[in-house]
Amino acid sequence: MKLYYKPGACSLASHIALNEAGASFEIEKTDTKTKKTESGEDFLNISPNGYVPALKLDSGDILNEGPAILQFIADTNKAAKLAPDNGTVERARVNAYLNFVGSELHKAFTPFFASPAPEGAARETHEANVAKRFDYIESVLADGRAHLTGDQFTIADAYLFVVANWTNFVNIDLAKWPKTAAFVARVAERPAVKKALAAEGLLAKAA
Repeated sequence: MKLYYKPGACSLASHIALNEAGASFEIEKTDTKTKKTESGEDFLNISPNGYVPALKLDSGDILNEGPAILQFIADTNKAAKLAPDNGTVERARVNAYLNFVGSELHKAFTPFFASPAPEGAARETHEANVAKRFDYIESVLADGRAHLTGDQFTIADAYLFVVANWTNFVNIDLAKWPKTAAFVARVAERPAVKKALAAEGLLAKAA
């Protein structure tokens, strides 16, 4: 398999999940502005929407959209226990957190990566949107659980770690949410996470 990624982007979650699963795969850096991969491929032929991640399977099939790729990795590597079985309430909860991170938290960060970046009142508005989402995550972790759904690390945790770690790049102090900050620090110590961060040249940027 080959994972097309952009350093530190949401594709990092898929990279982490593949490492957690012990899967055999390659990675290829992608420039989402020029739509070219590191080897010179036209990325629009791989991902029609032009964004990462994209996962090329051994069969030649290509999967797009991070949450779908994360679930595929979990479902094809069940021994890694990255998600409960489909059709269970426990799986629905993991999917709910995947959806929240993708549609709410990830989306709230998007304006900070625009050019030019928001300033003044506009930035304050976007910071408030991010804060509202972190308030929810903080409430989930308030009971002392290690991960979103309990003791077991799942694909939802991989995705949350990546998006929460963006606070390092946009100058938002995650210390305002101590349970969430502790979660990020804890997940950053996982060998699979360290391996992915190092491969993407991001180890120094981890929380």
